[in-house]
Parts: sequence; structure tokens; C-alpha cells
Amino acid sequence: MNFAMFAMMVLVGALAGSLAGFVMERGGYGLRWDMILGLVGSVVGSWIFWVAGVSPGAGLAVLAVVAFVGAAMLIIAQRNIYPGIA
Repeated sequence: MNFAMFAMMVLVGALAGSLAGFVMERGGYGLRWDMILGLVGSVVGSWIFWVAGVSPGAGLAVLAVVAFVGAAMLIIAQRNIYPGIA
């Protein structure tokens, strides 16, 4: 993994987190935490797809979908465990 690929993953993860935060209406801690959860979720989502045998190396669109799925999973988990602001 080179720096450009890492930077692309960070950018896509942050955008996926913000998009997942907008899609989910209930609770949360705001855009900043949704973006942080999106970054972590993109890593978790990539790992889950890698373990499942699905290679997300098909391009930027697949990376964005994987990051969105991972971000949505983490945001759902965070809002169910510790809802915060209603």
C-alpha cells in the first residue's frame, strides 16, 4: 500500500461516514464522530470483505460501497449501545 492509496482510503472512509450519518437520522454525536466512525468502519468493512473472500480491489466505487457498509454498521452499533443525543 502506497501513500496515495492510503490517502484515498482515508478520504473515502470520511465521506462514507458522513454519508452514513446523514442516512441514519436517529441520535448520534454529529458529523465529526460520524466521519471518525466512517474511517474505522472502512477498515472494518474492508477486513470483513477480505475475510469473506470478496476482494475490494475492483476500484474506487467498490471501495466506497465497502466503506459505506462498514461505516453504517459501526454507526448502527454505536447508536444502539450508547445513543447519546436523541
